[in-house]
Amino acid sequence: MIGRTMQRILVTGAGGFIGSHLVEQLVIRGYQPRAMVRYTSTSSRGWLDSLPADVAAEVEVVTGDVRDAAAVRQHMTGCDAVAHLAALIGIPYSYVAPDSYVATNVVGTLNIVQAARSLDLARVVHTSTSEVYGTALRVPIDEDHPLQGQSPYSASKIGADQMALSFHRSFGTPVTVVRPFNTYGPRQSLRAIIPTIIAQLVQGDSRLRLGSLHPTRDLTFVTDTARGFIAALESNDAVGQVVNLGSGFEISIADLARSIGGLMGIEVDFVEDPNRLRPEASEVERLWADARRARTLLGWSPERPGLEGLEHGLTQTIGWFRSLPPEVRLRWKEYHV
Repeated sequence: MIGRTMQRILVTGAGGFIGSHLVEQLVIRGYQPRAMVRYTSTSSRGWLDSLPADVAAEVEVVTGDVRDAAAVRQHMTGCDAVAHLAALIGIPYSYVAPDSYVATNVVGTLNIVQAARSLDLARVVHTSTSEVYGTALRVPIDEDHPLQGQSPYSASKIGADQMALSFHRSFGTPVTVVRPFNTYGPRQSLRAIIPTIIAQLVQGDSRLRLGSLHPTRDLTFVTDTARGFIAALESNDAVGQVVNLGSGFEISIADLARSIGGLMGIEVDFVEDPNRLRPEASEVERLWADARRARTLLGWSPERPGLEGLEHGLTQTIGWFRSLPPEVRLRWKEYHV
């Protein structure tokens, strides 16, 4: 465990999907999160604006950009640890604007570990992604699996991971790399597969417009992922390590869509949408996590494993999307890169 109590934790990317859930869980567990969000002229704090009032009252929100080294250092000053989640994550957009992925994901991570080293932080938890493994060469995928950059996004995350780990090896910076597989749940962007399916079904479209149906994914509910981040913040044994966060259960996109349809009482059919297909050599065909290291080093595992756990999480996610007001649904018919 980190030795200091009531630690102030900087969370970058705090307004995003996983980041907002992590901030919420940190408050519940008695931490004092400093939530870093990107500046906007509307003063939007992303999903932090949806937190319960009693939780939001315990969060210090600051604005900044991880590409700005001075802002990173300023916001990290006075913190005991940092959970670095800020990143460009959309795979399709990385084909369009790869330079921005390098600037945000690689240079942004450099700024984080530079500041952490200078300020002598107790812990840096850096966010990776299962996409760095590419199509599985062996399954389940453990942390020693070769890294394969099959998209500019995944290549930028490989670079970011290695930058973070290099500071541990070179300077002893207490870095842990957390590598979530496919996280899902309330607040997720429509770019992701589960919200895409749910949004179409909520609108009454049983003929789903999707890309490839055969790839498999290992899906973890977002509160489980947030618990994994906190366990990594608290673990001395995980310093210098890469740790997968996954359910250990894989399902194809087609079967996932059928499961969601079944939970919503809708029989689904499929229409291939060329806009949603990755370039052939860029598609990651199979992701299935070996999460034994997380159990050993972090004491972490999903609260509900297997298909039963997936269906429980999907039910919560479906309920959340159904609860959104009509004005939010206006753009659901658009394809979001």
